[in-house]
Amino acid sequence: MPRSKTRKQQGSRRRLRPQVAVITGAGRGIGLAIARLLAAEGCDLVLTGRKLPPLEKAGIELTRLGSCVLAKVCDVRDPESVEALAASVKKQFGRVDVLINNAGIAHPSLPVEKLSYADWKAVIDTNLTGIFLVSRAILALMSNGGTIVNNLSIAAKRVFSGWSAYNASKHGALGLTNTLREELRPRGIRVIALLPGATDTDIWDTPWPDAPRRNMMSAETVAQALLGVLALPVSSAVEELRIMPTAGAL
Repeated sequence: MPRSKTRKQQGSRRRLRPQVAVITGAGRGIGLAIARLLAAEGCDLVLTGRKLPPLEKAGIELTRLGSCVLAKVCDVRDPESVEALAASVKKQFGRVDVLINNAGIAHPSLPVEKLSYADWKAVIDTNLTGIFLVSRAILALMSNGGTIVNNLSIAAKRVFSGWSAYNASKHGALGLTNTLREELRPRGIRVIALLPGATDTDIWDTPWPDAPRRNMMSAETVAQALLGVLALPVSSAVEELRIMPTAGAL
């Protein structure tokens, strides 16, 4: 797809070199906000999620910014679906410079004794196993200078009553993130743990529909903070990025 004049006009303001970025859970919320900023920076994008319509809608928007966009349905819980994603990315772009593991779900706020196994498994499979599967598949397309960002939430460091599976998935994902960092350091691939506090996205509809969203950060605030870190040299010492709302919602 040819580059648009919009991309050329924005060139003087870019903080990133043109890169290929894969974003899971990209159809809405923080994933979409990150995609918009990366598109404005001149990056080409792979947008993934479990539903095609929001990915296609986002793709149309981001293509107008000059990005080449691949919208691909992928269930991060399914190894075959993830491998199919990696194959499509390799065929279209041949490489990946940035991987944003953003896909995540929550569950109803319930004590352990009342939480169903189905809800437990769905959250662990998405929030933890999904990061493992996608990172494992995409790493074959990454080389020196690449970046992996795992969106973990502040729940990776704190515990919230009634959120057992969510807390466990995020604590486990932080352990995985730290392990990846040590393993990939010799390859020149940096790994960043993104730890946002309460952010106004649809994820609250499940555990806390009446959450005070007016006190929360916007997805755009989180994306802007991450963009600042991505613009730093890969050799920078940033390993965790905590972003907290001015007035805590929790």
